[in-house]
Amino acid sequence: MVRFFLLFLTIQAVLFGVEMLQVVQDAVVLPWTALVAKMSAVVAKFFDPTTIASGKVLHSPGTGFGVSIEPGCNGVEATIVLIAAMLAFPSSWKMKFWGLGLGFLAVQFVNLLRVVSLFFIGQWNFKVFEFAHLYMWQALIMLDVLIVWLLWMRYVAKYDPKPPAATPSAAA
Repeated sequence: MVRFFLLFLTIQAVLFGVEMLQVVQDAVVLPWTALVAKMSAVVAKFFDPTTIASGKVLHSPGTGFGVSIEPGCNGVEATIVLIAAMLAFPSSWKMKFWGLGLGFLAVQFVNLLRVVSLFFIGQWNFKVFEFAHLYMWQALIMLDVLIVWLLWMRYVAKYDPKPPAATPSAAA
């Protein structure tokens, strides 16, 4: 347990450190955030066909309301926490690979719901938007990470080949 916890913290520290580098922000995080805005606009257009995305901003010309997807709202940080948890947990690389792929998709799907719902909540009631943005969705996105990780651990415990048991050395 101590090994897992220390490894989890170390991997998070490294990944968050790398994420903060300007070159990573420019090459990965900002383009990803713009893609999140575009995908959010695609979903939002089902309910408001005038919705547009410009860079990291989701905007409704009809109401004039827009949301800017900032760090912490693009799903990157939640994904980093999930990656660190899966990499720190003892399992085969095959299980880690599948868990990371499916976990990434699950976190991004929930984050997409988050952005779209906040976009429409903000047009309806700004006080509710602030509460949902600052408290409700922060908790829900991390709960999503926890649930995905727990489901993955359960699957790993059931289907991952167990490492060979350590044999105690024979006393002479």
